[in-house]
Amino acid sequence: MYSLRTPSETPNVAGTMMKTRSSASHTPMERPSSAAIVSHGIQFMSSQVNDIARRLRGGQFQYIIMDKKGDGGCVGLIKLNRPKALNALCENLIEELCQALDTLEGDDDVGAVVITGSERAFAAGADIKEMQDLNFQKCYSGSFLSSWNRLAEVKKPVIAAVNGYALGGGCEIAMMCDIIYAGQKAQFGQPEISLGTIPGAGGTQRLTRAVGKSRAMEMVLTGERITADEAKQAGLVSKVFAPEVLVEEAIKLGEKISRNSQLISAMAKEAVDAAFELSLTEGIRLEKRLFHTTFATEDRKEGMTAFGERRKPNFTNK
Repeated sequence: MYSLRTPSETPNVAGTMMKTRSSASHTPMERPSSAAIVSHGIQFMSSQVNDIARRLRGGQFQYIIMDKKGDGGCVGLIKLNRPKALNALCENLIEELCQALDTLEGDDDVGAVVITGSERAFAAGADIKEMQDLNFQKCYSGSFLSSWNRLAEVKKPVIAAVNGYALGGGCEIAMMCDIIYAGQKAQFGQPEISLGTIPGAGGTQRLTRAVGKSRAMEMVLTGERITADEAKQAGLVSKVFAPEVLVEEAIKLGEKISRNSQLISAMAKEAVDAAFELSLTEGIRLEKRLFHTTFATEDRKEGMTAFGERRKPNFTNK
């Protein structure tokens, strides 16, 4: 939840006003012709298509950029875009991130999602300017930071491509992803202790599961950062790349994942995630049930048939 610096910009707020018709004059209503109805329907559908296109270009977003990359647009790319604030995670940015995730989750062409920032900062933390005047009642009654959990609930595999600072909330956002790729100059940390608070979006829990109690305790109690190489050695990061090729490598991974069945990938992700929540016996029981469930899918049959026929499988996500 920590921010490296206090952002200077203030989100724009736009108001709207509804117009009402005067009830003083009434004219007989004419029944629209069939041609008019069809024309209106075409215009409505065209408007929807244009809206989706704008969304895919990130045009309706202020703090993120959304796009589709990879073969056939199979990888959704979300770039955090508050450069002047080192991508500090303000409320509006998180809201836009959730909207983008909802859009990509519902896109059948997308098999994986990559989240990244700039080369200087993945995200330097939560927006301290928004937090500094909050009190206990507002935080508790408003379930402060609860909306951040949307990222952890996405069924499609999510890859964090981390360059630069991933501190506080930025580190927590990265840990909500399924796989973390890091640039060589990336830094990870939970410095909330220096602000008189503690991590509030999973930092104490996910970091401990990733790097172990001793290293997590050291980072949380001192606020010290670790480098990309240290994060890889500790198990927090999967691979480290040069900053300029990081996003490209993350997209390549997303493409590779997208070649598999989205349905089966979701089951595999659920099984691995359960390892953090369940005992070994319960986890193996869940894995076995999900494994058995794959035998009710067309993609399991296609995959094994293709293997026997020595060809590439044609998965249909069914």
